[in-house]
Amino acid sequence: MKLQDRVAIVTGAAQGIGKAVATKLAGEGAKVVAVDLNGEGAERTAAEVEGTAVQADVSSSDDVRRMVDETLSRHGKVDVLANVAAIVPFTAWDEITFEEWRRIMSVNLDGVFLTIKAVEKPMRDAGYGRIVNVVSNVILAGTPNLAHYVASKGGVWAFTRAAARELGKYGITVNSVAPGLTETEGVLASPHAEAFEFVQMLQCIPRRGVADDIAPSVAFLASEEAGWVTGQLLVADAGMTHN
Repeated sequence: MKLQDRVAIVTGAAQGIGKAVATKLAGEGAKVVAVDLNGEGAERTAAEVEGTAVQADVSSSDDVRRMVDETLSRHGKVDVLANVAAIVPFTAWDEITFEEWRRIMSVNLDGVFLTIKAVEKPMRDAGYGRIVNVVSNVILAGTPNLAHYVASKGGVWAFTRAAARELGKYGITVNSVAPGLTETEGVLASPHAEAFEFVQMLQCIPRRGVADDIAPSVAFLASEEAGWVTGQLLVADAGMTHN
């Protein structure tokens, strides 16, 4: 197993891609800490993967610090951070307010900064770390009704490159995975659910993507096998876009 005895924090683990990532990493041998604003959802995922749960808001520096402190007190280390937590809005450009812009940025971009800052010290002390940030192929497509989301995920991708440069000398890799439209609870409950037929026409593989299609890419980048890969964007969208 690729991640035997590794300790992995997965944010956004209550459902969707985050839950699939938590399940995949656990299946590869990792001890998973399932993190979500939805504490009950995090507990359910943790129970399924025989891991532990932390209820936390990734946009809160206090919550993120507590998330890492609890992980260290329980496991003594943090080997992997998978940043999946995000808000996916559907708002026409003319209706985006600055308040909503800031709300999206605080979770999607600020949250990645806070979590990476929080795990950096234990990873540096260990001389080892794998950080994987889930972005989106919308940063390549400029998808409408998502301007603030596109900007936030583009920021995460650019920050991934910068963090990889800053942290590589400590044995820490930082990479991104960009899913395409994926069939998750959140997507199916939103107007994005209407886009599957159109998206499938653009894909090389003409079927709906599911969360389990994304998790293996995260697991690879979280493993020792990806030790020579950093600052990269791995697009998992059935060939819809090309970077």
